[in-house]
Amino acid sequence: MIVQSVRGLDLRFETSPTLFSPGELDQGSLALLSQVRIEQGDKVLDLGCGYGLLGIFAAKLARPETVFLLDRDPVAIDYARRNAVLNDVAGVTCTASEGFRNFHETGFTKILCNPPYHADFSVPKHFIEKGFNRLAVGGSMWMVTKREAWYRNKLRGIFGGVSVHSVGSYFVFEARKKSQTYARRR
Repeated sequence: MIVQSVRGLDLRFETSPTLFSPGELDQGSLALLSQVRIEQGDKVLDLGCGYGLLGIFAAKLARPETVFLLDRDPVAIDYARRNAVLNDVAGVTCTASEGFRNFHETGFTKILCNPPYHADFSVPKHFIEKGFNRLAVGGSMWMVTKREAWYRNKLRGIFGGVSVHSVGSYFVFEARKKSQTYARRR
């Protein structure tokens, strides 16, 4: 069991050795949470949720019924559901899907993501391009990685601009959707 306070919220997580960062809350995710502001009216997607840190944090600040946790791994989804109950936000929606392939919800004001950035770029490319289409105009995609150039360029190419916040050894990207269409095709 991981028990930790994150920006004043006491959180608890059960996890599994098969999931990302099973022994402690991931420093990259904590870097992202140090920068993003979640408000009561937000509709939030935790994309690639793992055991649910980003989405559960968001659900504590927004209404749980407006927070969605998505992961391709059924074990991750099982733990995300358990952790939602442990943290009194059982109203969140947890869905197993390979990226956006089996998930059709739209109108998000924030998408939070700590993508698998040590692999090739096919997964984050899918997350960025398809995530853009799931955001409401004015909504923002937040990503955290240890690699800057590819993400900065890709997010700028799709969204038309991106803010990059350096937090320790991580880069936290914030890209706001300004229109219904990509800034330019890539």
